[in-house]
Amino acid sequence: MINQNPEQIARDNIDRQLMACGWVIQDKKKFNLAAGLGIAIREYQTDIGPADYVLFVDKKPVGIIEAKREEEGVRLTTVEDQSSQYANAKLRLLNNDPLPFVYESTGEVTRFTDYRDPKPRSRNVFTFHRPETFVQWLSQPKTLRARLHDLPALPTEGLRDCQVIAITNLEQSFKDQRPKALIQMATGSGKTFTAITFVYRLLKYAKAKRILFLVDTKNLGEQAEGEFRAYTAQEDNRLFTELYGVTRLNSSFIPNDSQVYISTIQRMYSILKETELDESLEEENPNETRFEPKEAIPVGYNEKVPIEFFDFVVIDECHRSIYNLWKQVLDYFDVFQIGLTATPDNRTFGYFNQNLVSDYGYEKAVIDGVLVPYNVFTIETEITKNGNIIKMGEQVDKRERLTRKKFWEALDEDEVYSGKQLDKDIVNPSTIRTIIRATKENLPMMFPDRMDSQGNFEVPKLLIFAKTDSHAEDIIDIVREEFGEENKFCKKITYRSDEDPKSVLQQFRNDYYPRIAVTVDMIATGTDIRPLEVLLFMRDVKSRSYYEQMKGRGTRTCSVEELKAKGTPTAKYSKDHFVIIDAIGVEQSQKTDSRPLEKLPGISLKDVLNSVAMGNTSEDMLTTLANRLIRLDQQLKDKDKQLFSEKANGLTINQVVKQLLYAYDPDVLESQASNVKRGMAGHPPVAIEQAITEAHQALIEQAVAVFHNPDLREFIVDIRKKYDQIIDTVNIDTVTKIGWVKDHAEAATALIREFKDWIALHKDEIIALQIFYAQDYRHRSLTYTMIKDLYDLLLAEKPTLHLSQLWDAYATEEDTAAEGKLIQRMPRSEKPKQELVLLVSLLRKVVGLDEWLTGYDKTVDIKFQEWAFKKQAGAGTKFTEPQMQWLRMMKDYVANSFCVEKDDFDLPPFNAEGGLSKMWALFGEQTDAIIKELNEVLAA
Repeated sequence: MINQNPEQIARDNIDRQLMACGWVIQDKKKFNLAAGLGIAIREYQTDIGPADYVLFVDKKPVGIIEAKREEEGVRLTTVEDQSSQYANAKLRLLNNDPLPFVYESTGEVTRFTDYRDPKPRSRNVFTFHRPETFVQWLSQPKTLRARLHDLPALPTEGLRDCQVIAITNLEQSFKDQRPKALIQMATGSGKTFTAITFVYRLLKYAKAKRILFLVDTKNLGEQAEGEFRAYTAQEDNRLFTELYGVTRLNSSFIPNDSQVYISTIQRMYSILKETELDESLEEENPNETRFEPKEAIPVGYNEKVPIEFFDFVVIDECHRSIYNLWKQVLDYFDVFQIGLTATPDNRTFGYFNQNLVSDYGYEKAVIDGVLVPYNVFTIETEITKNGNIIKMGEQVDKRERLTRKKFWEALDEDEVYSGKQLDKDIVNPSTIRTIIRATKENLPMMFPDRMDSQGNFEVPKLLIFAKTDSHAEDIIDIVREEFGEENKFCKKITYRSDEDPKSVLQQFRNDYYPRIAVTVDMIATGTDIRPLEVLLFMRDVKSRSYYEQMKGRGTRTCSVEELKAKGTPTAKYSKDHFVIIDAIGVEQSQKTDSRPLEKLPGISLKDVLNSVAMGNTSEDMLTTLANRLIRLDQQLKDKDKQLFSEKANGLTINQVVKQLLYAYDPDVLESQASNVKRGMAGHPPVAIEQAITEAHQALIEQAVAVFHNPDLREFIVDIRKKYDQIIDTVNIDTVTKIGWVKDHAEAATALIREFKDWIALHKDEIIALQIFYAQDYRHRSLTYTMIKDLYDLLLAEKPTLHLSQLWDAYATEEDTAAEGKLIQRMPRSEKPKQELVLLVSLLRKVVGLDEWLTGYDKTVDIKFQEWAFKKQAGAGTKFTEPQMQWLRMMKDYVANSFCVEKDDFDLPPFNAEGGLSKMWALFGEQTDAIIKELNEVLAA
């Protein structure tokens, strides 16, 4: 309605929520307590004045709602005394006891207190509880929070110390009524077993009604279900499932007769949204790939799954997937939340209110013998490090990514590629072969005891992490060839492998074959493979948490009996370590604690499609998808367009695009609204607005209906990949560095020591070094001649001391320190390509001008940005854009020549732009001062 004041708007919102939660709202003058189980009477009189709402259940008063306007949301706790007074007041016509259930609400924000709890404490709730819930709560002699104080002492037999500590501290957290708790336990130390143990105790002793076990991939859910079904209650000696119902949700239907529910967070979100979810959307961790909109699509109240449906939520792998869009699932339920993770980050600690009840990291688990340590073996090749070039005119193989169909073609221009492009745009079989061959040759050195009775080496169970499915196929072919083995020796385990991935995984875990498995990400997390002894990384990982999870596949202990029984009969000792073979630089690459909270618009087509299928039907998302499909329509051949139409219920791409764009077209929406208003003439305005909203939603649902079909989504993604990869058979790769990281570190230390000794020996003899060591170095400049003299002297006296290797040595030193947690390493700039710039960069590091290994050219960039910002922000004359372009040119010159003089303006690149005369034209009498100041600022 129009012209409502804030209080009336709040009351309307509260009314809508109460009705959705099963309450009948009545006026105090016309009440009928027999009209329903739950009655909410407005302005009911008490002996201290009228209460905004009094809640009756089964004709008995049970609660109070104190309503406030929306602006009061930040001060709701300040009105708790007022609402409590109403709850303790006498109601007109009744001789009631104090009412236990008390809300303070603005219609947008609602807080709730159950005054029967020990130390009653208000909490935020998504909406109001149902009348049936109050009936159930009142029938119980104690509240849930009171029953948590009845948990008996934990029997410790059969539990590790870390599990005892985690459960004991968690139960104390419950007794303290802390709403969130975080359990950190290293992968392989028994997180899930710990969780099932405390879930059992909550059901048995605290009489919890239902508990949700939340995961973010179908694979984790299946594993959790298996562990629940295998768990035997120590105090009862019966299987968990003989005592309590366990249901893994795989549809939109959620039964109400189980006690434990296992669900992906994606499925629970779709259940709350009352939309169907295809199981294919549960295969990947949504935090790794899913696009997050600027504004999360809100969930609404679902009477089939009210906020009190669960008492507890256990969130497995909670370091990921519980933020942004998905956080709403947790915000919806009125529950205690327990997070499980091996690798928490700062967001995780923050989300769980820094309530870390168990801190059992990898190092502690290794010390306790729960997990095994690892050693790192590096294989670095020339092409993975530096890339290569294929010259114009070369006849090369090209391959369609999707079909892997090959054809010959001559390059019409040079193809320069970096190591990062390998196995995506460029495939170099020699690189894969070089890594696999080096692995094969060095495995006997790593496991010298693995010889069978005929003297043949038995390859330990080895897992290779590949970049893509196509990359995995290439690896498998080369592994079988290099090891001279048959198909069953090496198999792929990914979601898209033709063979059942679960069957192959079971074989890898328990049987002799396969000896080597190749995966993209399916068994990165949540899979227990005890006999696994080697991890070969042929893909990089940017997420620290994800990398730790991948390493966790090898951390499990394994007795010699189990090793022998599960595929390694030559084993003579229990598994006491595992080996990481780093062939991609994953140990050195920069890791982040978490992904950005919001992606930029450059999101993948797959993420767009899956986001729409998950329910993200915002205008931005549908417009983005429409634009992608328009471009796709221009690229596809007629037969591919026909295949699209067959999978899209007969619609062409153009027709689908039109529906997507019409869903938010202002003219379409205006016409639709007019039709609704004409058809509902005389109805209340609120009802008309609701009908318009529903009509718009129906238009959106019609537009996105075809994308609920996973076959169509997969077809669109695959058809976009049908462009070519170049197969580089021209360039043969070679190993540039190989060996244990410990050995690399020792070699790096020796190289650095040699360089430092040389500098110390010559520091009083070399002009350039004197400037570096001088107290007033910040006010002096380096000259090109000085640095060149130093470089020539270094070449003459230390011909084997290569600057590139020295940079790598310092990089190794920093990485080793960071791995040992001695320092927090900063992102490292790329190695300078020019030798003299590289020398200055190293000098600045060794004499302490730069704390971190930093390319001198990058240092100059940073100094220039700081200088230019101060100039532009100051009160003096601001530089024009032509002046700034000239200054940037001077900056680039200094970065490579260490200073700039007037004579240099006769050289490139200045002479092409007008030389010194142009400098005078731009800066006038400031010219000399600008040159001097830039030299002082940048060259120091």
